[in-house]
Amino acid sequence: WWQGWLARDWRNSQKKPVANRDLWEPLIAAYRADTGRLRFRWVKGHSGDAMNDLVDRLAVAAAATQQGRVGAGPPIDLGPPDRPARRA
Repeated sequence: WWQGWLARDWRNSQKKPVANRDLWEPLIAAYRADTGRLRFRWVKGHSGDAMNDLVDRLAVAAAATQQGRVGAGPPIDLGPPDRPARRA
């Protein structure tokens, strides 16, 4: 998907600007600089994957506080992962 973004000058398949470009650009640049260091793997959200749940908890906390975090290792003071609303 990111190769398409670059080919379309940071536009998605619907020709709209890519969301969170400011976050994607450094990640893609790091990947392109050393393709053996990073690996992209799709993970279904809210499926019990430990690292996906951790990242979700970090995102929920950052959205709630409007503050980022720094540190080594997983934080111990996060709330539960976000759960999507069930469709009726």
